[in-house]
Amino acid sequence: MQVSMTVNGNAVTRDVEPRTLLVHFIREGLSLTGTHVGCETSYCGACTVLVNGKSTKSCTMLAVQAEGADITTVEGLASDGDLHPIQEGFWERHGLQCGYCTPGMIMSALGLLDENPNPTEDEIRHGLEGNLCRCTGYHNIVKAVEYAAAKMRGEEPAPAEWAVKS
Repeated sequence: MQVSMTVNGNAVTRDVEPRTLLVHFIREGLSLTGTHVGCETSYCGACTVLVNGKSTKSCTMLAVQAEGADITTVEGLASDGDLHPIQEGFWERHGLQCGYCTPGMIMSALGLLDENPNPTEDEIRHGLEGNLCRCTGYHNIVKAVEYAAAKMRGEEPAPAEWAVKS
């Protein structure tokens, strides 16, 4: 079966088995390995991508269901060598450790910020509750999203807690 969609701004058409999950299409069919396969049950969120601008766990969607869709993966965020503000936030606020959950966390955070450019800490935590991280304890992930939100609003992010002198 043939499927066509736009992935990170590029039109793609491929033959797929009807049962091919979108996550496998992205990773194996397009060699975009930033989208991770975690649990394959939609529990962990490591496979999160944007489908037509909405956060979607790509392990729960067939590639054929994405026919004609606009897909954004973590590889589609940086522009001309510059990190997207959400990627920069994870870097600047140490929002990652092992990095396995990071692409899905970044994509979920971007979906959240597209819907709510000025979320509270509670709204960030709620917006990311479909993504699991086994390393960081989430505090720095929340700080990374706050950083990105400020940058995306054209504001200067608050200084990191460890940079504030008492």
